[in-house]
Amino acid sequence: MKVITSTDNPRFRKLLKLVQSSRERKHSGLSLLDGVHLVEAYQHHAGPPDELVVSRGGLDNPEVRALLDGAGGDALVLGDALFRQLSSVATPTGIIAVVPTPRVAVPERLSGSSVWLEDIQDPGNLGSILRSAAAAGVATVCLSRQSVHAWSPRVLRAGMGAHFALRIIEGADLVELADRYDGCLVATSLKAKKTIYDTDLRGDVALLFGNEGAGLSAALAAKARVQACIPMPGTAESLNIGAAAAICLFERVRQLRA
Repeated sequence: MKVITSTDNPRFRKLLKLVQSSRERKHSGLSLLDGVHLVEAYQHHAGPPDELVVSRGGLDNPEVRALLDGAGGDALVLGDALFRQLSSVATPTGIIAVVPTPRVAVPERLSGSSVWLEDIQDPGNLGSILRSAAAAGVATVCLSRQSVHAWSPRVLRAGMGAHFALRIIEGADLVELADRYDGCLVATSLKAKKTIYDTDLRGDVALLFGNEGAGLSAALAAKARVQACIPMPGTAESLNIGAAAAICLFERVRQLRA
């Protein structure tokens, strides 16, 4: 194991740049998985990471040691103070994996059930939706070009490992893709007369969700075969998009079990 103790070390500076710059992460094609849970999820789905970075204190953590053993025992070791500069969590567990960012090309045609997200901006919302999609058994999520980067540290933390159970397609022109989708496009709308509970979600459906403030664009909403609302008998005017997506996804689960 190589030990780094100085902030002037070139390898540490490169890692710090990856932490601080989304442009650098996109340019390098690398993502950082911070914490035992994310590294475990990656190892389970994809095998040992390309590189592991651990803190001196993390070497005493049995879970960190187990992950090191699973990756062949080699890692970059940082002093605890240096490691805290890389970690994006308040209480670091002592391990970060550097992994290639999965790149999924926009397909010529799309089939099966999926979630489509147009111009989602909040990393926490996106991570929550990815987690719900994985839990509900919907394996494909399509993101518009203006959506937050799915592999940013905050989205990864909120997703809690869901990324590695999903096919995440970024940078899609969703309006154009709608013409190449083989299933039924279902959009949520406050104005719809039909509820999500009265909508047949058992076949191949794409659930469409728009920007937190603006909702779906008129162009994408017009592509939907079905418009459905989520009944809200209380006084709130709207739902958080993460909650709305979870309701729709698990209504589909309920219908499939009926």
